[in-house]
Amino acid sequence: METNIINQFPMLGVLNNRNIIWLGDKVSYEILNIIRDKFNIKLELESGINYLEDSEYARFLLGLDSQFKGRKFISKIHFDNLSEFYRYLDSLVLKGFSTSTIKTYCGEFAQLLNIIGDFSVKKLSEDKLRSYFLYCHMELNLSENQIHSRMNAVKFYFEKVLGRDKFFVDIPRPKKAQILPKALNEKDISKLIDVTTNVKHQLILKLCYGMGLRVSEIVNIKIQDIDGVKLKVLIERAKGKKDRYVNLPKSILKELRDYYKEYRPQYYLFEGEPGQQYSKRSAQAVFKQAMKKANISKKVGIHSLRHSYATHLLEYGTDISLIQKLLGHNSIKTTLIYTEVTDKNIANVVSPLDRLNKNKF
Repeated sequence: METNIINQFPMLGVLNNRNIIWLGDKVSYEILNIIRDKFNIKLELESGINYLEDSEYARFLLGLDSQFKGRKFISKIHFDNLSEFYRYLDSLVLKGFSTSTIKTYCGEFAQLLNIIGDFSVKKLSEDKLRSYFLYCHMELNLSENQIHSRMNAVKFYFEKVLGRDKFFVDIPRPKKAQILPKALNEKDISKLIDVTTNVKHQLILKLCYGMGLRVSEIVNIKIQDIDGVKLKVLIERAKGKKDRYVNLPKSILKELRDYYKEYRPQYYLFEGEPGQQYSKRSAQAVFKQAMKKANISKKVGIHSLRHSYATHLLEYGTDISLIQKLLGHNSIKTTLIYTEVTDKNIANVVSPLDRLNKNKF
């Protein structure tokens, strides 16, 4: 290897048609000891350079680009607490948490570690943690939901990693704000679809709305998951790692077949590169572009199509328990929030101002 390349270690590479991570001499002895316990480190004889098999977890630990965005999390953590951070990450991975949850929890936990510097996180008392969360309230001005997220992440460390049961019992939590789902009306939905001329992009929007899918679910649909005879689609390992079936709109069947003939996806229904999953960011960009083209100024994201699906079903008189199953909600309480948006009795209440004006004319 050339000297200028060696200076870039650790770095991604390929050896014998396998993806690897070259370690080189830029990885500290302490970090090397930590990852040696987790991975099988090998020596490439010709170059004399250590390497290990490429994985998202390994990339994260080494601060390389990964789904977990490792470098952003670990760059400011004092070395005295770094081993606890890795221990925390190990526990999340072993618990089988999703990549999204791991990313969120690691980010929140890292914020605490960054603040305390070289003070051992294991020695933090309940009073010190209470002061930290007050700091998050008063100085950082975090929202109620952000405080809850940070508390959950820190609680996991003390109760699940360190085994200190009920460590957070006496630390009060802020009351969560009740935020109503933001749905689009049918006219806006039609405009979104009409202004989207790209076949793939239009189909993404139609299926998100027509099946009430999260963005992570639409990009994860595989060709084999679609049953065009029974008009069912398997939503595999959705939120909470649960499978469910949703109804495939009959009106879209021909478009779906035409799309398949034109694009010839190999594995996923929607692909970026052949055989590779279409990214969530790309799907979100499709929605954002459609909103701009349709001149809809509402501040909503692609998830509003799922909210619109549930809201419109409820307006059509669909049983709330069926909507719960189609959306994949654990609790009916989560689905009942849509009744706050679609209460026809409240909508029929006439304002006193309207009555006053009516009596004048």
